[in-house]
Amino acid sequence: MKSRTSIGITPTQRLAMSGALQSVLRVLRMDAEALAAFLEEQAAEIPALTLRPAVVPLGDWLPRWSGLGLGDTGQAAEMPQAEPSLFAHVTAALPGLVPQLADQQIALALTEALEPTGWLGRDLAGVAAELAVPVSRVAAVLQQMQKIEPAGLFARDLAECLRLQAVDAGVLDGVMAVLLDNLALVAKADWPRLAGLAGCSVAEIQQGFAVLRGFNPKPGTAFSAVASPLREPDLLARKTPVGWSVELNRSSLPTLAIEETDASAPRARDVLRLIQTRNATLLLVGRAILAHQSRALDQGPTALRPLTMQALAEELSLHKSTISRVVAGTAVDTPLGSWWLRSLFSADMGGDQASAALRARLARLVAAEDKARPLSDQALAQALSGEGAAIARRTVAKYRAALNIAPAHGRRRPSG
Repeated sequence: MKSRTSIGITPTQRLAMSGALQSVLRVLRMDAEALAAFLEEQAAEIPALTLRPAVVPLGDWLPRWSGLGLGDTGQAAEMPQAEPSLFAHVTAALPGLVPQLADQQIALALTEALEPTGWLGRDLAGVAAELAVPVSRVAAVLQQMQKIEPAGLFARDLAECLRLQAVDAGVLDGVMAVLLDNLALVAKADWPRLAGLAGCSVAEIQQGFAVLRGFNPKPGTAFSAVASPLREPDLLARKTPVGWSVELNRSSLPTLAIEETDASAPRARDVLRLIQTRNATLLLVGRAILAHQSRALDQGPTALRPLTMQALAEELSLHKSTISRVVAGTAVDTPLGSWWLRSLFSADMGGDQASAALRARLARLVAAEDKARPLSDQALAQALSGEGAAIARRTVAKYRAALNIAPAHGRRRPSG
């Protein structure tokens, strides 16, 4: 039988992003500082595009950027030496680790799932299902994210967190591997059994444990939960006789001028439309967020209401990823200080209680307690439950750890 060669046409579907769409997505994620740098690059390449210095408004405007974040009292705290937030630290490292635009969406979803401890708070299958990508692809991006310093970030459990640090320190030998694979035995200090599993002496096991104890099980706590880069906010929120007004901070951006007679004028107009789209989307999202959180603008973060990105996306007829890009690294200045837009999203704990508001109330209760008789986690849970939602003791313990607050015995101070 002779084989025959034939040519056939098979229709296939392929998703591709145009250069214009890639530019839109890139600009949507820029804060004012990054956008100003982008415009400087464009002006250098496009002769028809000229940048003019930002117009700083006159009046009693007083920046409060050093207090960026949500404090426990709602007042702007002076933090001139504050460390950057964990979210800001991670997002600053993304471009170098994840250069592909398609993978950056996965990286951003993983960043949003990062807990204050530095651990990943979602399973990879859930992220993959939400983004409609293979789990293997999410795992590959996670492997890149786990290269961000300090070692241990984006771990999915304690063993992986410590293993990442052991690899980074170059001490992942046979003894360390046995310790990491048997943390339950380590917790019991069962050195003879561990030595048997590792085929070494008890002294070698104890030496390995001494190295293990030097690792940080919560590398995310090295960062401030509320601090940020000391820079101008992107939005301004001001109280007016008819409610809250939210506008762009024009003083943080240069203005654009186009020389229409130049041959590169069409490219300059494309840049202008790109910036207009970014600004319009930022205003739309910012105003919607602050409309939901107007009570917090009046009373402070303890009055935050539950709000999710998915709910806001449905309200505005936008994709959740668009909301996520817009609020990444974006701040709003308010009379109570400058806040990250991203920090105004919070899960519903029941009774219209937001988890972020409960954390703020927890910090306030601890700050006001009698240091000679500090409140236990159970007492804190009862106090928070009395304000609306029923809060479990383990929830208080989780929030307390996220706020880097010691347990009751660690907060006790002698009276007098």
